[in-house]
Parts: sequence; structure tokens; C-alpha cells
Amino acid sequence: MHWSFWVAAISLTVALLLRLPPTGGLGLSLSTLIVVAGGLPHGAYDIALLARTAQLRDHTLPLAVSAYVLVAVAMTALWMTIPLAALILFLLVATIHFGEDWTMLDEPLLKVAAGAAILTAAAIGHPDAVSAIFIEMVGSYGGATVAHTLLAAAPLTLLVTAVGIMIAWREGQRCWAAAIVVSLVLLLAAPPVAGFALFFVFLHSPRHLAVSRETLAGIPRLRWTLTGTAMSLLAVVGWAALGRIGSAYLTTNLTGQGFELLAAVATPHLLLTDLIRRGTAAREFRLPITTLGVLAG
Repeated sequence: MHWSFWVAAISLTVALLLRLPPTGGLGLSLSTLIVVAGGLPHGAYDIALLARTAQLRDHTLPLAVSAYVLVAVAMTALWMTIPLAALILFLLVATIHFGEDWTMLDEPLLKVAAGAAILTAAAIGHPDAVSAIFIEMVGSYGGATVAHTLLAAAPLTLLVTAVGIMIAWREGQRCWAAAIVVSLVLLLAAPPVAGFALFFVFLHSPRHLAVSRETLAGIPRLRWTLTGTAMSLLAVVGWAALGRIGSAYLTTNLTGQGFELLAAVATPHLLLTDLIRRGTAAREFRLPITTLGVLAG
């Protein structure tokens, strides 16, 4: 477990004990910036990872990049046209992706339930704050309905997570089990964006970055760092430009925009992570590549 998680967890706990939680405009903005700046880099190596694991050729790599961008653009368009559907899809993608961390659980549905616990815990601890964020993102009280749905699902997801924690502890993954317990407690106690930042930036992302670094071990560290920084900045700049063009269709709230940006990149990230995780061969990737080629032709 990366040491930064424990430093961040202790810092957040001390802030809570001193009654200095990161709430209010400044605290919420700071938490949002941590989520975006700390979360984007772990998806910055998706194309490089796919190229390595799927052995893409020079003529198929541009199509893979195009597919990645196409999915991100489609998710952005969904935010601009049917934001409630985009929010629901984003939460489903997040639960599936977070569930991938639970390698000790064999049943996919149990993985998804454990992944959803990160979201439902925040809904239990701060139902009004979560509802307010969702309403801001979708521009209607449909966001509150989604928050209430998370609240209703909380008992089941937390029960599954408790079982997963016991299994992880029994199988020797005790640092992970302890970190999940701490994350859930602070998601219940701390403001939702701050609690989510602790899990997403300091627990989830480092695990994926470690796997990426191992898979792309031949890349020099400086190039590795510059690539992650450049791709993350490109995503932020692209979203900012889109926000100016489609300002009438996207929320102007910083936290809402931050999560909408994460949703836009999380969807293709999930798809490629699944391909990478299964060690996709070039033959398995040929179907979507061929489909894109037909559409392009």
C-alpha cells in the first residue's frame, strides 16, 4: 500500500478532529482539484498499455486512439443532451471499475457491489451533499433520485464489502483490507468529495499506476512522468475548451465539471482496462478495429 494513502488519511482525520473539514467553497474546490489532478494520470497510459498488451500495429494504433476519443466524445455529448442518463452511466462505470480492485472476489456481481460501496458510503454519510452535487450535475431533481437510490443500495453493498474485507484479510491482503475500512469510515465522516478524493487519488489510482509502470517498465521514468502529465493536461484543456463552446449545455459548477470530465475519460478507460486486464491479443481487438474501419470508410 502506498505510503501517501496513510499520510492523506491521517491528515483528513486530524482535520475532522480539529473541526476543520474541507467544506465550503474553498474546501470543496480544493477537494475537486485533488480528485481531478490526482485521478486523471492513472488513465493517461491506456493507449500505451493497449499497444503493448494487444500488440497493435502501426496502422491500427490510430484507430485505437480514434476509438478512445470517440467514446469520450460520446460521453460528453450525453452530458450535454441527457445529463441524467450520463450520471447513471458514470456511476455504473465507476462501480464496475472500482470493483476491479477486489481481486480476491471471484463473482463479478460481488465485485460490482463492493465497488459501489465507495459511492453508497458517501450517500449514507452525507445524503444532502451528495444530492446537491448530483442535482448540480444534471440540472434537475433527478439527481436527488439517483442519490436516494445509492442510499437504498447501501446496506447490500456495505455487507458485500464487509465480506470482501474479511476475505482479503484471510488471504493476506491486510493492508488493502485496512485501507478500505479507513476509506469507508472517512467517506461516512468526511465531506463526500474529500472522502472520495482519499480513496480515488490515494488508494485506487496508485494501484493502477503501479500496474501500468510494471507493464511499461521499458519507458524511462522522465518520459513516463511527462506522458502522464501531458495527457492529463490535454484532457483538462480539451474539457475547458469544450466548456466554453457548449457552456449552455454543461454545468458551470467546478465540482460538477470535475466529475463530468472524469466521466468522459472514465468510460473509454474502463473499456481499455478490461481489454488490458484480459491480456487482449491482436485477434480479439480486430473486431472493433474492423468495425471502425468500415464506419470510417
